[in-house]
Amino acid sequence: MADKRDYYEVLGVSRSATDDELKKAYRQLARQYHPDLHPDDPTAEEKFKEITEAYEVLSNKEKREMYDQYGHSAFENGGMGSNMGGFSDVSEILESIFGGMGGMFGGGSRAQNANAPRRGADIQMNMTIEFMEACKGKQQVLTVNRMETCPDCHGTGAAGGSDSEICKECQGRGSVKSMQRTPFGMISSSKTCPHCGGKGKVIKNPCQKCRGAGRVRMPKDITVDIPAGVDDGMTLRLGGRGDAGVNGGPSGDLLLNIGVKPHPVFTREGYDIHCVIPITYAQAVLGDEIVVPTIDGNVKYRIGEGTQNNTPFRLRGKGVKKLQRNDRGDQYVKVFVEVPKGLNKKQKELLMQLEESLESKNYAKREGFFKKLKDMFNKGD
Repeated sequence: MADKRDYYEVLGVSRSATDDELKKAYRQLARQYHPDLHPDDPTAEEKFKEITEAYEVLSNKEKREMYDQYGHSAFENGGMGSNMGGFSDVSEILESIFGGMGGMFGGGSRAQNANAPRRGADIQMNMTIEFMEACKGKQQVLTVNRMETCPDCHGTGAAGGSDSEICKECQGRGSVKSMQRTPFGMISSSKTCPHCGGKGKVIKNPCQKCRGAGRVRMPKDITVDIPAGVDDGMTLRLGGRGDAGVNGGPSGDLLLNIGVKPHPVFTREGYDIHCVIPITYAQAVLGDEIVVPTIDGNVKYRIGEGTQNNTPFRLRGKGVKKLQRNDRGDQYVKVFVEVPKGLNKKQKELLMQLEESLESKNYAKREGFFKKLKDMFNKGD
């Protein structure tokens, strides 16, 4: 037993764990690794046996004391602890999870109807849309490759109206059991029947189109309504647009991963729109009515005299419509004062005349900065 993991490590608890903590840990791990819940995981059975063995020891007072003192060697070669206790506590936990023993202990069984309706799988697709389409919403036809009920056999898997027969290997259960002797008694486990592939029945004359599966993968055009307000990275769940179910089960869903292309003017934060608008030096000094682009079209906005570079203002309700709501975000605009370049001689002279006519009070920030600088050096003296 030198290769066995520490039982406390297996259950993910400390060595001082209480009975309730042990039971909680085992219940969570039983859900995570029970083979019946994870038939496609080849490692689930071994992991489930490991956590069950660990819990059977640590949940029994005498066994736990022996394990804490001697480790795994306490149970080697039919040691004193090998026949202590039973599966009553484990049975109760599995009963609470499955409503039965789950077919794992004492030769019990939990019958599964191999032909019961099963939900189809979900399908994931990526879709890239324009910035304005994300803001306004759109309707688009998508071609989805999904499992559909076979049109030839109508889902029976049998050709020409032929019938199927109960699998003799599993007697229609879809799974077969195997038994294993452990220090804690006989443990049985289930696996998919290799003869019928878990269907519980055998089709003698399978449909040629679906080869007996009852479903075929084929392209299907569906109309998708992209709601206004979707954002980059969002996933839309479209119910019933995934793979068709099995044995009359419901279809899965289509998970549409949305990507949004960047816009040359606008950026977006949540439901708010942001943009930067360049203005001239004269507009900044004198004030002006400027044209502001929004996702609904251009609007006019008056900026005041002496507007500074990067001055922000807000247009309420001009952002993106909020999902499943009627209100909208806002639009935030910053102005960028563009300093003119390439002036001719006459323009430079006029600018110098203007500059010479100005006083320090016309530059409030500049005046305040130099006042702070002066105060700082005076303190240093």
